[in-house]
Amino acid sequence: MTHYSAIIVGGGQAGLSASYYLQQLDIDHLVLEKHTLTHTWRNQRWDAFCLVTPNWQCALPGYPYAGDDPHGFMKKDQIIAYLDGFIAKVNAPVREGVTVQRMTARAEGGYQLNTSAGDFSADQVIVASGGYHTPIIPRLAERLPVEIKQIHSEQYRNPQALPQGAVLVVGSGQSGAQIAEDLHLAGRNVFLAVGDAPRCARFYRGKDVVDWLADMGYYDIGVDTHPLREGVRDNTNHYVTGRDGGRDIDLRRFAQEGMTLFGRLQTLQGSVLSFAPDLAANLDAADAVYNRINASIDTFIAEKGIDAPAGVHYEALWRLEHEVTELDLADSGITSIIWCIGFQPDFSWVDVPVFNGRSYPGHQRGVTAQAGLYFLGLPWLHTWGSGRFSGIARDAEYVAGQLASRSRR
Repeated sequence: MTHYSAIIVGGGQAGLSASYYLQQLDIDHLVLEKHTLTHTWRNQRWDAFCLVTPNWQCALPGYPYAGDDPHGFMKKDQIIAYLDGFIAKVNAPVREGVTVQRMTARAEGGYQLNTSAGDFSADQVIVASGGYHTPIIPRLAERLPVEIKQIHSEQYRNPQALPQGAVLVVGSGQSGAQIAEDLHLAGRNVFLAVGDAPRCARFYRGKDVVDWLADMGYYDIGVDTHPLREGVRDNTNHYVTGRDGGRDIDLRRFAQEGMTLFGRLQTLQGSVLSFAPDLAANLDAADAVYNRINASIDTFIAEKGIDAPAGVHYEALWRLEHEVTELDLADSGITSIIWCIGFQPDFSWVDVPVFNGRSYPGHQRGVTAQAGLYFLGLPWLHTWGSGRFSGIARDAEYVAGQLASRSRR
């Protein structure tokens, strides 16, 4: 059995960031990656994908964004190029194509990892495999007509790859809203089931909203001091886009332009889908968040005496006349359904008692109650940026420091 002081499970930006700091601390370690390094970015993003945060927030450890468009938004190929540079910079000790099948605590201390490439052991382990593992697809999908093509958002690539005909997109979070826009811009007939995802402005009072929130210190707020505490981890990300230089996503505008909106998907009877009568409420709630964020920026500008263009309160472009709660698949011409309702974490291979009743690891800034076991790269591990390029360096440096302190002890 090969032994290391530390093993990192996962070769995405989180695992590589952890390796960067462990190398600086001169701690021998190994990175185990199930697929290839940064696999998700390369293989689970659509062709027109781009970042929703500006390029200046790409701040992986030792490798900040160095391009000439800090307030732009990297497209898929640019993101991959950025990650390739980071991979070369870190030069992590990695084994790709290795699946960790089970991890257990050893009686003598440390952990044993049974993998597809044999057994390994380590004094300490950093689980950096993220929190998006198993695509969520509702059971009613099993009863849909076989001639309808069904894919999850991670499988979507472009409108041309789908059969001719109308498309139903289920879910209006970041992926759902952007995929619906991608199809809409391509001239496809789109039906969108709208959930409770909030939205925000792209630009407001002369700057990107992300820039304002950074100035206001929002990205430095930890879970331990956030008003919602750990409940913030249940929040859905705001939908907005960096496409074509960045803009708002306004589902009401899509409706004006011919997209058909429904509330949350509920049931299927025969070929008829039923939706909750909550479309108007969901749209109003998203707009309310949009205006609240802008109002907080207004307050900040006033308090600091900042010279900025005047603000504008968003008013709905389109109002629902009446709720339509049924959709007959046979009559609508729908030939494809894209499930954009997220992922479930799968840590079933971690056979160590660190999880709560919702299969989420209990931790403080990634440090669990089990000696020498850490998590990294989870959304809101500590701050809003924990699962993103902007905040992973801070988290990885902290976890690596905790690991090193325990190693010295």
